[in-house]
Formats: sequence, structure tokens, C-alpha cells
Amino acid sequence: MLSMESRMRGDMQVRFGGRYEETYCRKAARRLVPSLRLGKGGNIIDLAMELYQTHNISEVLHMMERSIILPTTPTQSTCPQKDTSFEDIYVKELEHPALLNYLLERGIDSITAKSLCVEIHYKSDGKRYFAIGFKNDAGGYELRNLYFKGCIAPKAITTIRSPETACHVFEGFMDYLSYLALHGKCDAVVLNSIVNIPSALPILNKYSLVCCHLDNDNAGRMATKQIMEALENKCTDASNEYGAYKDLNEYLISKSATFQQKGKNNS
Repeated sequence: MLSMESRMRGDMQVRFGGRYEETYCRKAARRLVPSLRLGKGGNIIDLAMELYQTHNISEVLHMMERSIILPTTPTQSTCPQKDTSFEDIYVKELEHPALLNYLLERGIDSITAKSLCVEIHYKSDGKRYFAIGFKNDAGGYELRNLYFKGCIAPKAITTIRSPETACHVFEGFMDYLSYLALHGKCDAVVLNSIVNIPSALPILNKYSLVCCHLDNDNAGRMATKQIMEALENKCTDASNEYGAYKDLNEYLISKSATFQQKGKNNS
């Protein structure tokens, strides 16, 4: 029988999640994007910029859609429209202790997580796995556990709407959950991949204020710039809140660790 770690570990394929810079399989999980002998690292967007000699994110994403730029044998795309890699998919209430503990370590409490996420069990290559699921507007799911990050097609944005005049934009659902932990409920668009920005713009344009909480890396900054240029003065960059950190969740984890340390010192 598979161990819990093996069941959670998505080691059956290379797969891209909400961020372009990460690959997901046991053999490739820690493999960095090649530096092209330039003496510098970076993510897949940085590599594409070097290959195509442009810093325009729209052009980079367009060229990436038309080309295979990864130096690997042919693999599946992030979330093909007809995803055959997942079978026997079962969706249930989020309750597995391993998943709830993983979220807690990321600063996300179980009440918040259970209200917005589900638990998904699935089979791939004849093996059973389970992960946190976050549903998108097209009926697909973003998947996450300690060892794996991927998706069940179709890939799309996730919108959370109420009669608010402001909307907050996040790259992935972990950052959205982090915002809820820090600030409470809000209208939101979770991109689930920066390639989904064009489909998010018509929704964002309906708001009088849009706040971008994207990653503090080249891809995140360019994505923020793309949204701000499209929406003009109704859009603001909110990443200064976590300027010293890669993303909002990393900032939340740091704050949680500081709070816990203060509690120990006062006890």
C-alpha cells in the first residue's frame, strides 16, 4: 500500500502550475531553469525573455504559446483542454489532516480553507493521490499539496464577487487565502496563471479600483504592469505590503512565525 507521502507526491509527470517558474515531478522538482551560460538564474519567463530578446510580457507569452522552449523531451502542457492524466476524480470536503496541516504551516486556518477549497482524490498512472483543490470559473481545479502543484483542466481564472467597488488580483489561490487571513473578505480575481490576464481584464474593468497583489519577481512585476497599463488610473500595485518577500503567502508565513515567537517569549 502506498504511503501517505507517496500518495500526495505528484511524481508522474512534468507539469506547470500557477507560476511558470516551477516544474512538478520528483526528478525535475528541484531543477532550475537553465541559465544559458549567462551566469544568472531565473524562471521560465526570464528564459523566454532571453530567447526572444524582449521584455514585453504579452509578446513573451504569445511566443511561448507558439514554441516549446523547455530543454526536455515532449511533455503535456499545463492543463490541456482534454486532460487524460487524471482518472477516478473524487471531490469531497477538505478534511484530511495532512492537507489541513500543510495549509496551517502556510498560515491558512482550517475554517477559511474549508470555506473555499475542497479535497480531491484522483488516480494517475495507476496510483492514487490526493490534494487541496481550488475551483476555477470553467469547472477545473488548481491542485496543491506539500509535494505537488498542478491542475485539472480546464485552466481558467477564479472570480469571487459581491457588491464591492474594489477588486483584488492574485496569481494563485494561496495568496488569495493569505489576503483573507491578513485583511478579511474581498472581491477577488485569482489568475491561476498570469497567462490568464487577458480573460481577467473585462471583469476587472467593471471595478472602480483594482489592487494587484502579484509576485515580487520579474514575471509578477511585468504582469502587474500589463494590468495597470490596460486599466490605467483605476489600478494600483499593492505589492509594497510584502516588498521584502517573494509573495503574499511568504509574508504571511513570516508574520505568523514572528507572532508565534513573541507568544513563546511572553509565556
